[in-house]
Amino acid sequence: MLDGLIGGKVVVDFTSPFVCLGTLKSADEHFLELANADFHDLRDTQTSRENYIAESVASGIKRNRKKVLISRREVIAISRIEDIAQH
Repeated sequence: MLDGLIGGKVVVDFTSPFVCLGTLKSADEHFLELANADFHDLRDTQTSRENYIAESVASGIKRNRKKVLISRREVIAISRIEDIAQH
């Protein structure tokens, strides 16, 4: 199911107040690997999740990780950047 997302830019939403945007490099049953990623704690800003993602899509991903492994247990959604609705 994730094979069609490999190599593309994605947004990963977590059960916690984190969001990650980046290029999906690989996925297995336990982890997602993203490259050139913006791993962001939403508690660090006053911006809502939706606005942070929309601003990142419009202005480009602000990379703070060359590579990040994400536990799939914490993921509630993954979307292609192109599928993010713009206001």
